[in-house]
Amino acid sequence: MWNFPLFPDAASSMAGQVDALYFFLVAVSLFFTVLIFAGCGYFAIKFKRVDENFIPAGQKDNMVLEVVWSVIPFFITLVMFAWGAVIFFRVYTPPEGAMEMYAVGKQWMWKTQHPEGHREINELHVPVGRDIKMTMTTEDVIHSFFIPAFRVKKDVVPGKYTTMWFKPTKVGKYHLFCAEYCGNQHSGMIGSVHVMEPADYEAWLAGVNRGETMAQAGERLFTRLGCASCHQEDNKGRCPTLKDIYNKPVPLQNGQRVIADESYLRESILKPQAKIVAGYQNQEMPTFQGQVSEDGLLQIVAYIKTLTKPDAVAAVAAPAAAAPKPATKGGNKK
Repeated sequence: MWNFPLFPDAASSMAGQVDALYFFLVAVSLFFTVLIFAGCGYFAIKFKRVDENFIPAGQKDNMVLEVVWSVIPFFITLVMFAWGAVIFFRVYTPPEGAMEMYAVGKQWMWKTQHPEGHREINELHVPVGRDIKMTMTTEDVIHSFFIPAFRVKKDVVPGKYTTMWFKPTKVGKYHLFCAEYCGNQHSGMIGSVHVMEPADYEAWLAGVNRGETMAQAGERLFTRLGCASCHQEDNKGRCPTLKDIYNKPVPLQNGQRVIADESYLRESILKPQAKIVAGYQNQEMPTFQGQVSEDGLLQIVAYIKTLTKPDAVAAVAAPAAAAPKPATKGGNKK
C-alpha cells in the first residue's frame, strides 16, 4: 500500500482535461474552506464577548459587500458548469471513424468482442493512438464500465445500448472495473485493458483471431432466424429493407421519424411493435425476445451496419448548415 499512487496513470487523450477540472474544483473548495474557517476564527477572537452586560452597536447594511459575495461565487459556479459540460460532451460524443469494440456485462465478468470476431473475458486489447468506441449492454443487472487511467466511466443498463469512447495515449496494462454494485461478487468483476503499439496489436489480432467476424456471424444468425425472407434488399418483402438504413432517419406510422442507430435496431428486433415503420402492419414481424442473446444481437447489428454504404452514413451525419442555400437576388429570397 505504500506504493499506492494518489492518482492513476493519465493514459488517454481526455485524462488531462478531466484532471484539470478536478484540480480546479479542489482548489476552489480548499480556498473557500480556508477563507471561511479563517474568517470564523478571526471574528470569534476580535468580537469575543468580554462583558456580559455589553450590547454591541447596530451595524448598517453593506449592499456592495452583499452583492460581491453573491456574484463572485455565482460566476465561479458558472465556470464549473460550463467547463464540466464541455468535457462531458467531449467524453460522451464518439468521434467519426472510431474503431468499434463491443462489451457485454454479466455477473460477474466483462465479455468483450472485436469486429474481427475475437472474444475476450475480462480483457480488452486496443492499439495506442486510436479512437475506440465502446458499444455496451448487459445480460442481467446494471454494471458500470470504468477505466480509471482513461478517466472514463459509463453505466451499462439492461435493455439498451450505451456508448463511450477513449483514445489511449500510453502503451501499458490498465485496470478495468465495474463501478456499480451488481451483487455479492461485485468486487471480483475486474479486468485489464492492454494498450499496444499498432504493429503489435495487428500481430496479436492475427495470432488469436479464428473463425468468422462479427458481421459474418450476424449474417449467419440473420439467415438462420429467417430475417432475410422478409427484409429483402429490393424492398419487396413483407418488412422494410435494411439496406442503407443504419444511422438514417426512418418514418414511423405515427408520423414521427427516428434515427436507425444501434438502440433502434436492437429494439426493433426484440420489440418490433414499439416503433412501426410507415406503410407496414404492426403484426408483420414476430418478436425475438428470449431467442437471441446479447452477443447475438450485437452481431446482427454489426451485420446490418455493413449493409449501409459509408458515404450514406456520412451524408446523414453532415451538418444541416452544409446544405446549399437558396439563390437570392437583391438581398431577397426568390
